[in-house]
Amino acid sequence: MTASAKRKRIHPYKFNMWLAIAGICMFFAAFTSAYIVMESHSSWQDFKLPDMFWFSTAIIIISSFTMHLSVKSFKEHQMMRYKTLITVTALLGLLFLIGQGLGFSNMYSRGITIQWNLSAALIYIIVSAHMLHVLGGVIALFIIFARAYRRHTRTYDPVPVEVVATYWHFVDGLWIYLYIFFLLIK
Repeated sequence: MTASAKRKRIHPYKFNMWLAIAGICMFFAAFTSAYIVMESHSSWQDFKLPDMFWFSTAIIIISSFTMHLSVKSFKEHQMMRYKTLITVTALLGLLFLIGQGLGFSNMYSRGITIQWNLSAALIYIIVSAHMLHVLGGVIALFIIFARAYRRHTRTYDPVPVEVVATYWHFVDGLWIYLYIFFLLIK
């Protein structure tokens, strides 16, 4: 195989990640479509989303930036900077999840429960599904975090870091899409 042909082939890990992302997109497209369809239901009631979701959105945007910088640091063999940035990204991911949980707590304290109304139920389901996907990303971040601290890196294969970064940027972008969707559909 020529060097040119090798460069054009996508790594199997990256290919699988893109397949997973396509599936996740279809999953959330189905939920947001259901939200639009169900909005015409006679018992539908709108409510104000928790302010904590704004905070969570800012956190996840910052985490995307730190993830980008961590990949750049890894590729430049700046391992101390990479370790710091991947740690910060993972902690920001946890902070995002805590913020989402606090948002749910705020909704619950206002009497907006999953049983309250169809609109609330769909918000809880969609946001919880997204939180599970973010949790998967946080777990992946902690795996590459552990690898970075476990041993001295002898080979600088960026593929695992790039795959995790792709997924992380995707779940970040997915939240931004969902949040804007919820704000505009009201």
